[in-house]
Amino acid sequence: MASVRETIEAKLKAALSPEALAVDDESHLHAGHAGHRPGGESHFRVYVTAAEFAGLSRLDRHRRVNAILAQELAGPVHALAVHASAPGEPGRR
Repeated sequence: MASVRETIEAKLKAALSPEALAVDDESHLHAGHAGHRPGGESHFRVYVTAAEFAGLSRLDRHRRVNAILAQELAGPVHALAVHASAPGEPGRR
């Protein structure tokens, strides 16, 4: 069975064909906070660079990522921070 992080990566790769993608599990930073689970995989930060984001507002980029990950956001993912950019834009990791 794939981890939540692996599922997030696979879904974003399949939907966006990103130039760059990093998915960080930051659950350990939220121990004792709402939504934290023992074992982690509840709080993530995503850095994604994809041509599909060209011309889209920051809000529309986030909406696109949230739509791709709707199942995870309705289940195991409590928090998702998104850093989405188009190729050539600053903000890539």
